[in-house]
Amino acid sequence: MLTIDGSFGEGGGQILRTALALSLLTGQPLRLERIRARREKPGLRQQHLTAVNAATQISGARVTGAALTSQTLTFEPGRVQPGAYEFDVGTAGSTTLVLQTILPPLLLADRPSTLVLKGGTHNPLAPPFDFLEQAFLPLVERMGPSVQVRLERCGFYPAGGGIVTVRVEPVARLAPLDLRERGRLHGIRARALVARLPRHIAERELQTVRAGLGLNDEQLEVVDIADTAGPGNVVTIAVASAEVTEVFTGFGIRGRPAERVAQEVVRQVRDYLDAGVPVGPYLADQLLLPLALAGGGALLTVPPTPHSTTNIEVIRRLVPVSITAAQVDERACLLEVANR
Repeated sequence: MLTIDGSFGEGGGQILRTALALSLLTGQPLRLERIRARREKPGLRQQHLTAVNAATQISGARVTGAALTSQTLTFEPGRVQPGAYEFDVGTAGSTTLVLQTILPPLLLADRPSTLVLKGGTHNPLAPPFDFLEQAFLPLVERMGPSVQVRLERCGFYPAGGGIVTVRVEPVARLAPLDLRERGRLHGIRARALVARLPRHIAERELQTVRAGLGLNDEQLEVVDIADTAGPGNVVTIAVASAEVTEVFTGFGIRGRPAERVAQEVVRQVRDYLDAGVPVGPYLADQLLLPLALAGGGALLTVPPTPHSTTNIEVIRRLVPVSITAAQVDERACLLEVANR
């Protein structure tokens, strides 16, 4: 049984999710210790526990330590069983992070799967649904499988209550992905979502985005959502290029002016455009596991974050691939994945 220290490197829940996904794919039993030990609230939180339970359910795994606040977990996977599943985080915990755990093995299963995920859909510190739909999954589909997602209901922190449905059409093997060029810029679009909050919040955010990026009315959209369990506000800016679409997100927080929320997203977009790379830091982190499963690929991105370097180390321990990072200039780095 392979033992993994859940506190090393960045020390967050990504270690757990990547380890579980690869355990399901390789059949390697795991023991995770000191899970999120350096976090303010260490151990398994509700969204992590839901990911464990989802991984257990789709494989009939034998598990010990699957409880809230647990810092030790053993996981002995069975054979992955694709099919129809429903998983409810029960809080505003991220549905996309639960999907991150079970999607990789379902991409390579022997038949399709349908999933219903309930919880948060737009969470700080997690990939929001828009990023999943517009940035990450189109690239995964370029590798062979089909993954169709639908946002049935938004779920914002802290109320949750969101619903996402997923349909996975797997393939026998993932094709490598090479993203060294961004290609011609096709356009930039900004959306401001408000749920059970005044519309002027979204309007002020988009005015700030317009000024910061020189956009026009056709590139801006206010979305007023009524059917949610609680209030919420999100600004997303999608940068579409020939080879990739990147999505940047800002979350409204009580006490933070709308203009400040939008300014932070504008800064992220400017940094991305100035770097001249096709893949931003969050997308690079998400693509590492699919590239490792494909046994090859390359990403021109920004210098790896601690989150990415930690993810790389977990992948190296469970998959026989080499992952190298070569600095191109002060803003760009080439990540290359190859079979060992």
